[in-house]
Amino acid sequence: MKKVRVGILGCNYMGKMHADCYGRMENVQVVAVCDINEATAEAAAAPFGAKVYTDGKALIEECAPDLLDICLPTFLHKEYAAAAMGKVPYIVIEKPVVRTVEEGEALLALQAQTGTQVGVGHVIRFFKEYEYLKQALDEERYGRLVNLTLRRVSPSPAWDWASWRKDSGKSGGAILDLHIHDIDYMLYALGEPLSVHSVKNTLGEANSYVCTACRYGDFTVSVEGTWFLPACYPFNMYYRAVFENAVLEYDKGKLWKYDSEKGEEIILGTAEAASVSFGNVSELGGYLEELAYFVACAEQGAPITRATLADGVRSLRFIIEHCY
Repeated sequence: MKKVRVGILGCNYMGKMHADCYGRMENVQVVAVCDINEATAEAAAAPFGAKVYTDGKALIEECAPDLLDICLPTFLHKEYAAAAMGKVPYIVIEKPVVRTVEEGEALLALQAQTGTQVGVGHVIRFFKEYEYLKQALDEERYGRLVNLTLRRVSPSPAWDWASWRKDSGKSGGAILDLHIHDIDYMLYALGEPLSVHSVKNTLGEANSYVCTACRYGDFTVSVEGTWFLPACYPFNMYYRAVFENAVLEYDKGKLWKYDSEKGEEIILGTAEAASVSFGNVSELGGYLEELAYFVACAEQGAPITRATLADGVRSLRFIIEHCY
């Protein structure tokens, strides 16, 4: 079986986790990794016998992988994605796709010129519990939606290289790096709202507390996000969807349905339930599903239609225009 040749740029927190995911796929060969810290790159390369680089552009030029996975800090995404377009057929860029709308538009223009297939790591779309909610919304399985609450709250990240996320000029702070997860899911599941009202409390340079309320005709969506919680506070991603005939609630890794008769847990299969420890990630399920999808596109020579570059730029634009 011919394997998809993958190169990884950035071998810290997210790069390590992506490498772990690729290591569980029989149709992938990680052929090269790159990190500015050579020891970090060597550690990531060791399980695969991959070639080690400290210069990402050298990896692109010399290795020419089938799929390039960019796990660099956000402010570097545009430079390296642009360098790879036209040379690498498939690119995966961690979210947020880039730091500014102008950078996003530049990548879209390059994509139109080169035909490069680009996926963005908006992983929430690939979690089984969020896929279940999307299907329930599309099918009106429990009647019409009345209200949707999306929440993502966390202590300030302490695992990233040189604390770059704490520099809002590089990361966009909690609003762009964290809040965008749920904003992207909202846009994916429901489209553009009729009106938006977003309020933030700036608690330090990057650690804003942000609440965004959106109106969609006869229902509302509220989205909460922050990094400004004590270090001992557990990371939490949560949703509660109130429908006419039932309530779906996802909290602490469990999905529950409540209706007029009873409350019951909904058990959904995941790609991988093994415990892992990468920053605030406790299991690989959604990440495996996401990367397996992008790999399958590369393997089949198929277009990326889920979590596309255009999707990533759309969510970035929404955040920049409404949430700061």
